[in-house]
Amino acid sequence: MKSVDSLLPEHEGLRRAVQWLAVQSCWDAKTIEEASRRFDLSPIDEEFLLQHFRGTGHGSADPIA
Repeated sequence: MKSVDSLLPEHEGLRRAVQWLAVQSCWDAKTIEEASRRFDLSPIDEEFLLQHFRGTGHGSADPIA
């Protein structure tokens, strides 16, 4: 029997984590680590989030810019 994770499209957890982070007020390493745990991300996905959200100006109105 397949696990629930195998039924989700590839990187769905990463997409959900980005959406969740977009509404957070702070994108520090602790918040990104929480997103990684919540959405069961791989270490590579977590590193991507760290690199992406570090350079966006913590707390800016448009986190994906």
